[in-house]
Amino acid sequence: MSAPQLKTDSKYDDYDYPTTSPIVQSGHPGHTTPEQDAQVHQLRMQLEQAGCSERLDTLSMLRFLRARKFNVDLAKQMFVDCEKWRKEFGVDKLVRNFDYKEKPQVFEYYPQYYHKTDKDGRPVYIEQLGGIDLTALYKITTGERMLQNLVIEYEKLADPRLPACSRKSGQLLETCCTIFDLKGVGLSKVSSVYGYVKQASVISQNYYPERLGKMYLINAPWGFSGVFGVIKGFLDPVTAQKIHVLGSGYQTELLGQVPKENLPKIFGGSCDCDGSCALSDAGPWQDPQWTKTPKWAEPKPEASTTIENEPSSTISTHDPQKAPPPSAAPQGIAAAKQAPLGTGQ
Repeated sequence: MSAPQLKTDSKYDDYDYPTTSPIVQSGHPGHTTPEQDAQVHQLRMQLEQAGCSERLDTLSMLRFLRARKFNVDLAKQMFVDCEKWRKEFGVDKLVRNFDYKEKPQVFEYYPQYYHKTDKDGRPVYIEQLGGIDLTALYKITTGERMLQNLVIEYEKLADPRLPACSRKSGQLLETCCTIFDLKGVGLSKVSSVYGYVKQASVISQNYYPERLGKMYLINAPWGFSGVFGVIKGFLDPVTAQKIHVLGSGYQTELLGQVPKENLPKIFGGSCDCDGSCALSDAGPWQDPQWTKTPKWAEPKPEASTTIENEPSSTISTHDPQKAPPPSAAPQGIAAAKQAPLGTGQ
């Protein structure tokens, strides 16, 4: 029996990394049915008729289809809305030119970073919410710039981080492992954190579907597990099983997923990067053996102009249902809020 392979189309697909998912589940790359392959073709043709010409590759089509349970009409609307938002937000220019020069100062209050890989080879994404001080943060940066950085990190997750991890592991990796540290987040901060999460969810659930692999909520405060247990009942079962709520005794379970040498010392690992793990961006995407120039950084026929890295009142972040525009928020939990809409990874 031949090994499973992704059914590609040379007109749209140009992958230089593995394209078969290790998840042997219907709808995942390399494990699609003839009907699902036909739905990929149908979605792509409808999008072209609607005027879309970019990001029509097979892996992207499958992610949007999985996010909408392979309902072609819903997947099409989701994709069209996403492309509209990308143009309004200026994503393609931001990813090339955005300079988050205040990052070290922001991280003193709100560290959020990618750091090496888990035992499945996926990027590990870490957020620490205990020190969030919005008053102090807004003296350093703006909510808009924090949101712009959030978007840039999503773009860099897609390329170069995930392709580099896929090359190293020898199999397609489309998701990340998130560690969400709640240490210091008492009841007094819950409402502030919840508002933050609600804002970021518009970006993650509508425009970056199917990126959640596993999530660990560590140092969860007393009573959090009970509250989350209720929330979990409303989540898609496949997604719900990926989320693990742990108290202060999280290390054994976390080290079962993340190698000790890849986990920062602050969480019980042995990694102590020069300068700090939070600012190192260490991972296969920094290794010339595995990484390649991201497609968004390749030369374009037309010259790109440098954008102004200051807040602008013209940038729209409204979702298709006209939710209030978000300012900035935790990426990890926002990814979990995709749950009811997708089948997950």
